[in-house]
Amino acid sequence: MATKIYTKTGDKGTTSLIGGTKVPKSHLRIEAYGTVDELNSYIGLCRDLLTDERTRHILHEIQDRLFTIGSSLACDPVKELKMRIPDLKEEDVTLLENEIDRMNESLEPMKSFILPGGHNTVSQIHIARCVCRRAERCCVRLELESLEMEAVIIKYLNRLSDYLFVLARYTAYLLKAEEIPWKPRV
Repeated sequence: MATKIYTKTGDKGTTSLIGGTKVPKSHLRIEAYGTVDELNSYIGLCRDLLTDERTRHILHEIQDRLFTIGSSLACDPVKELKMRIPDLKEEDVTLLENEIDRMNESLEPMKSFILPGGHNTVSQIHIARCVCRRAERCCVRLELESLEMEAVIIKYLNRLSDYLFVLARYTAYLLKAEEIPWKPRV
């Protein structure tokens, strides 16, 4: 018999962090790792839409790092030292920076702000970027409220949103889709 997916333990609006500490489902830590999970799902969609194998590989790596971040955020920080939760590393940030630089070599310099759009895949990547920024804001709030989290998580999410912006531009370039410059009303 298959294991049931429902446990009914959260029916009253609480859940447990890794380590067993019960918190309300509205807790900022739950909001943060839930948003990271949403981002991971959206990046999976983007990965499915792309055909460039190198980019698909990098997005798979990013999804793995987002699981690492989610594990860290889902863990009771007081009990985390006793558990084997994988760590995010500076090299993970460096990978994103190297990929940003690589993609930028093919792109024309920006002359104005760019509106999301021009192709369905490009638009989906921009949505992933926005979800990434929301995840970053949740983590910044965690840090500001002294709810303990690794500083490299915020750095990674910040760089990831930059990566996703450049990936949207690079994808438009590969698809020969026009970028839409923002032309403000005067």
